[in-house]
Amino acid sequence: MSFRNFECVIVGGGIAGSALGGVLAGAGKRVLILERSEQFEDVVRGEWIAPWGVAELKALGLYELVLDAGANHLARHLGFDEALEPAEAHAKALPLNAFRPGIPGPLCIGHPHLCQTLLEFAARQGATVLRAATDARVTPGSAPEVSYVHAGGAHTARADLVVGADGRASSVRRQLGFALQQAPEHHLFAGLLVDGAHAWPADTQAIGTDGDVSFLAFPQGNGRVRLYVGYAREQAGRFSGSEGARRFVDACVLRSIPESEAFRAAKPAGPCRTYPNQDTWIDVPLADGVVLVGDAAGHNDPITGQGLSISLRDVRVVRDLLLGAPRLASAALAPFAEERRERMRRLRFAAAVQARLTVEFDAAARARRADLLARAEKEPELALAVLSALAGPEALPAEAFTQQVALRIFGAELPGLAV
Repeated sequence: MSFRNFECVIVGGGIAGSALGGVLAGAGKRVLILERSEQFEDVVRGEWIAPWGVAELKALGLYELVLDAGANHLARHLGFDEALEPAEAHAKALPLNAFRPGIPGPLCIGHPHLCQTLLEFAARQGATVLRAATDARVTPGSAPEVSYVHAGGAHTARADLVVGADGRASSVRRQLGFALQQAPEHHLFAGLLVDGAHAWPADTQAIGTDGDVSFLAFPQGNGRVRLYVGYAREQAGRFSGSEGARRFVDACVLRSIPESEAFRAAKPAGPCRTYPNQDTWIDVPLADGVVLVGDAAGHNDPITGQGLSISLRDVRVVRDLLLGAPRLASAALAPFAEERRERMRRLRFAAAVQARLTVEFDAAARARRADLLARAEKEPELALAVLSALAGPEALPAEAFTQQVALRIFGAELPGLAV
C-alpha cells in the first residue's frame, strides 16, 4: 500500500470536483482528484448554466475556458402555453441579458464535454488526477485520509481537507452518515439530446405547457438541442423501451410551439432517461475534515435547471473561504454551510412555484396558469421568485421565498414545502 500527502483530496472529478481542484491547484495547493469513471457519460442533465451561474464562472476565472470549449450563449426566453397564442408568446419574449450585469445570458454545453474540459484544466493547473480510482473510503478527522484502489493497487492519501464531490449517489455522504433531506416528489422529468434540429433558433430557450406535458428546450448550437419533458408520475413508463426516444420526440412537437416542428426530423444523440423531480439537501454539509459540494450536498428540482449554477457557487464560496484561511480546513467553511442552506431553501421555493405552474395538467391547473398570466400583467412581482432562477437566489430578499408569497400567487400554501 502506498501513502501520499496532499492538502486537499477531492472524491469525484465532475463539474464541482474538477472546478474546485483546478482553482485550488492554480493557487498553489497540492490537490488529488479521484474520479471513478474512465469516460464521462451523458447523464441527461447539467447542461444549462443560469446567468447567475455564468457570473460564478467569471469569478472563478473559468468563463473563457468554457466558452472556448464550445458553450452556446442564449439571448432570449420564450414562455409558451396552450392557452396562449404563439404570436403573443413571442411578443413577450424575455431578453436574457437583463438578469446579471455584464452577462449576455445563460450558457449551454454538453455535460460530458464540460466535465472533461474541467478535469483537463485541473490537471494543467497542477492537480494530480486519477481516473478509474475506485472504492474510495474516507476517514474524517483533523488529518483526514482517503483510501482507494487504482491501477490494481491499494493506496491511501492523507490531507488537510477531503471534499466529497461524487454526485447524487455520493458514497462519501453515505459513509459519513450525513442526513439527506428530501422534498416530496411532484412529477417526473425526462430528457433527450437531439441533433439536426437546425430550424430551432440557436439563441432561444423555451418552456411551455401543453396537454399533459411541460416542455423545455435548450439549444447547444449547430442544430443540437437538449429537450426535457415534465409529466405525471402515473405515466412512469411513458418513455421507456426501444421506442421511448421516438415517443419522447413526438411529445415535444406541440401545437402551441410552432418551432417545435424542428424536432420531427431530428435524431436522438444520446440516451432518453427519466428521473424524479425531487429536491434534496443537507443542512450542514460539513464533518471534521470533510466538506460536501455539488450534488453530493443535495440538489434542486431540475424544473428550474439550477444544478450547474449551484455547483459553481459552491466552488467559488469554498475556494474563497479556504484561500482566506491559514490552511485548508473544514473549520473555515461554516459560512459556506450557512450560505448554502439559505440558498437551497430559496431555490426549493422557486422550483416548487414553477412546478405547480407548469407541471400540473388538470382543468384546475390550466385555470391557475391562465389566471396568473392575466394577473402578472398588473402584478409582475408575482413572477419574481421564478425569475430568481435566472438572476440568482440572492437577487431578492428572503421574504420573497415564503408561504405568504405562495398565498398571493396561488391562494394557498405550497404543500410539503419547508420554507
